[in-house]
Amino acid sequence: MKVIAFERSLQGTGASRRLRNSGKTPGIVYGAGEQPQMIEVDHNALWHALKKEVFHSSILDLEVGDKSQRVLLRDVQYHPFRQLVLHVDFQRVDPNKKLHTKVPVHFMNQETNPAVKLGGAVISHVVTEIEIECLPADLPEFVEIDLSQIAAGQSLHAKEIALPKGVSLTAHVEAENPVVAAATVPAGAVSSETEGEGAAPAA
Repeated sequence: MKVIAFERSLQGTGASRRLRNSGKTPGIVYGAGEQPQMIEVDHNALWHALKKEVFHSSILDLEVGDKSQRVLLRDVQYHPFRQLVLHVDFQRVDPNKKLHTKVPVHFMNQETNPAVKLGGAVISHVVTEIEIECLPADLPEFVEIDLSQIAAGQSLHAKEIALPKGVSLTAHVEAENPVVAAATVPAGAVSSETEGEGAAPAA
């Protein structure tokens, strides 16, 4: 995904305010052993891009003048109540160095799960993203989590996720092994079944 930006020379609160008033958003590009670069991005284009999942989780082609660089979106500052992006940070990507980043998770096959179809279970999605590490070339846009076999009363943990080739959980996620999804049967459904089994036949 391509992002068009322009180099900016003026810094400070006043300069940033004037920039926002002209429909631009101030930002910075840093990392990969190079000096940080101050940039400005068209606000409307940035606002619409931020609504796309891929913009947050994939490597972007950032064009500043006649130079293109590979970056990841690292931080976005929003106005507390206006639809306004105050500042955006991008990090340069070194193709030979592993990334530590978060990617969205897509839950799959929930509707075919026997516990849901036949047992009245409800599957809760505990997380919406997972922290991984990989080389830039192996970075997935998202990670799919198969919910077809999770049984009622069971939980699915991070270590049980089938990750794409070249991708692994970050060390602290590996150690904590958090729950990513859980299947439970609502109390109302259990009591209804119990009442049905114990009801006396009609005379």
